[in-house]
Amino acid sequence: MPNPHMSKPSSVPSFEPSYGRPSESPSRLLLRNARVGLGGPVRHVSIMGGRVTAIRDEPPGPAETEGAENVDLQGATLLPGLWDAHVHSVQWARARRRIDLGGARSAGEAARLVRPHLRPPGAGGGPSGGLVEGFGFRDALWPDRPDKSLLPADRPIVLISNDLHTVWLSQAALALIGRGDHPTGVLRERECYDALAALPPPPREVMDGWVAEATVAAARLGVIGVLDFEFADNVTEWSRRVREEHVAVRVVCSIPGHRLDDAIAGGLRTGDPVPDSGGLLEVGPVKIFVDGSLNTRTAYCDEPYSGSGDLGRLETPPEELVATMTLAARHGLQLAVHAIGDHASSIALDAFDAVGCPGRIEHAQLVRAADFARFARPGLVAGVQPAHAPDDREVADVHWRGRTSRAYAYADLLAAGAALELGSDAPVAPLDPWDGIASAVTRTDDERPAWHPEQAVPLRAALAAAARGRSAVREGDPADLMILERDPSLLSPAELRRPRVLGTLLAGRWTHRESL
Repeated sequence: MPNPHMSKPSSVPSFEPSYGRPSESPSRLLLRNARVGLGGPVRHVSIMGGRVTAIRDEPPGPAETEGAENVDLQGATLLPGLWDAHVHSVQWARARRRIDLGGARSAGEAARLVRPHLRPPGAGGGPSGGLVEGFGFRDALWPDRPDKSLLPADRPIVLISNDLHTVWLSQAALALIGRGDHPTGVLRERECYDALAALPPPPREVMDGWVAEATVAAARLGVIGVLDFEFADNVTEWSRRVREEHVAVRVVCSIPGHRLDDAIAGGLRTGDPVPDSGGLLEVGPVKIFVDGSLNTRTAYCDEPYSGSGDLGRLETPPEELVATMTLAARHGLQLAVHAIGDHASSIALDAFDAVGCPGRIEHAQLVRAADFARFARPGLVAGVQPAHAPDDREVADVHWRGRTSRAYAYADLLAAGAALELGSDAPVAPLDPWDGIASAVTRTDDERPAWHPEQAVPLRAALAAAARGRSAVREGDPADLMILERDPSLLSPAELRRPRVLGTLLAGRWTHRESL
């Protein structure tokens, strides 16, 4: 099946953000005639010091507005700004420039899509050190298998699966990482992550520029913050970027599991602001993997995958997970536990029950019927990616046959009292919250009928889950806001996927602005 996401435009906008760091004193702002909230009344909203200071029926008088920027929204809708609660910032920035393999229906076709992009031997060049990079292939239903023999042996070619859990390398690329003797060139799970980390990256200044441009593109969609799960020292990387680049969003900086000891030694604590970041950065959770993914058939499940006796792959045994969670909690660090299969989700829940600490479970794509209620425990967040449901439906129907009624089951999670936060898992899906919101509400993203429509989420709940729980604009709130031309509740499913965002405010400063 073609990947419906990667065919969407991903051009980098030419835009210079007109904002300062939230720690700076932002200018006063009056938003007149704003429709506040879904179906809400038209009000006049005052912003000062980075917060919403007043929401009134009548506009303030001249004495109160002197020196303020005065913007008439003419009935446009004012809502809390959106968060993408699961991104891989560097992978997303690079994917925007990689060969799109989302439409490949076989390994042979994927290899053919790469060939027009190959330079002659010796041509070299390019910001990635001469690497040829492709992204987005899904091999779960391919009739053939990816193999290095399908790729030109003398070119360094790196092809990454849509779920980021598989990398397919040519012989020359394998040689770059000292794996020239690998029999197939296809590496999965931890071997995949190690291989990607070993490949030569673009120059730092180039990569930082790409990431910063991606934050500007996100702001154009109403995004005011992201939770970054890049496999890197994210606190250090983002601290440099906010000093040297125009970063248009807030960033919660996760900590890869293998850096837990370093984080403890450095005194990092989840939720703390990162010093000298102007309020843009926050220390995030520690990321631990319990299992793999559906498309690589490594998500750890109770029942075997269709056509095999394989249950998937357990990456972190229960006792190790509990020990790691206990150590992290003792030092003020929360865990974000990657769990996709139903057995993996149950292991993650067991660990949170045993330790009794707050944290996150990322993905929760397949859940035991008895486990939905367990997601309601205080302090636990389910980080979910609704755009994956329409993307993965064919693979799930084959490999999770008979179980899909409890797959991507966001309505059941909400009904059980779970706290949901929506993310994209960019680049697995685009960094576009509207894609996730629309998929959560409609359970499809094209002409196909809704897949398990009983798991559709109400629009109001989807918007709150995409805004870190904020469901309204209130006095005293941070002025992290978005302005939409039309009320989302009045939009068709197609319009909801691509609403017109007139403006985005971060601590009361514009990070995106159209003709307002």
